[in-house]
Amino acid sequence: MNGSPMAFDFTGQTVLVTGAAQGLGREMVRQFSQCGGRVVAADIDADGLQATSNTAEGRCETRVVDVTDRTSVHALVRDLGTVDVLVHSAGGVCRQVGRPLEEIDEQSWQQIFAVNVDGAFWCSQAVATGMKAKGSGRIVLISSGAGLGITLTGIQAYASAKAAEIGLTRQLAHELGPFGVTVNSIAPGFIRSNPTTEAQWQAMGQVRQRQLVENIAMRRTGQPDDIAHAALFLASRYASWISGQVLSVDGGR
Repeated sequence: MNGSPMAFDFTGQTVLVTGAAQGLGREMVRQFSQCGGRVVAADIDADGLQATSNTAEGRCETRVVDVTDRTSVHALVRDLGTVDVLVHSAGGVCRQVGRPLEEIDEQSWQQIFAVNVDGAFWCSQAVATGMKAKGSGRIVLISSGAGLGITLTGIQAYASAKAAEIGLTRQLAHELGPFGVTVNSIAPGFIRSNPTTEAQWQAMGQVRQRQLVENIAMRRTGQPDDIAHAALFLASRYASWISGQVLSVDGGR
């Protein structure tokens, strides 16, 4: 193959990663911090952020923020200045488990939408002004394969929120594209990346675990770096004409 190998370089750029206290967000902070940028790890969990900083060998800044709080999100971005790359990894099932739809109360439904959808919107809204003024920017929303199909957890709000996040991706791509800003989404398959997903894996039992793996073309579950590598690509100059897309990183389904 002719040409130089692909290399990710974010020197001179500010990269904001939400949901950075564990799992996928932590790995993204680690990976981006190795690529020369100013990486800001944001989460509501201060202790988890410290662990992330240790994992990244101190090559990141940490900020405690609740992404469901619009005022706090906007204040964070004002403090940081122009954000060149936003990776919104905050989200999840909020410690909920699958229950019949008749049992779902208002708080349970709205809690999942708040962190997954509201958080994605407030963070995108906060960084958009600076990106538009600069004429460039990258927004990467971490959705889920559950938003493209069904969720293994059986949590209706999670599948619905992740589908909404994908719809938001497409809408924002068309709004921000004329200003040189790309907006894309990554839809991970099953990844044992944090205590919640590990508990889900163990609860499946050996038979369901084997069935899950056998339904994946690559015959393995994902690793956090599988998702981080996709985020690096979508945030890089190599993806400058890719926008409004959902990249399934699931080992082949």
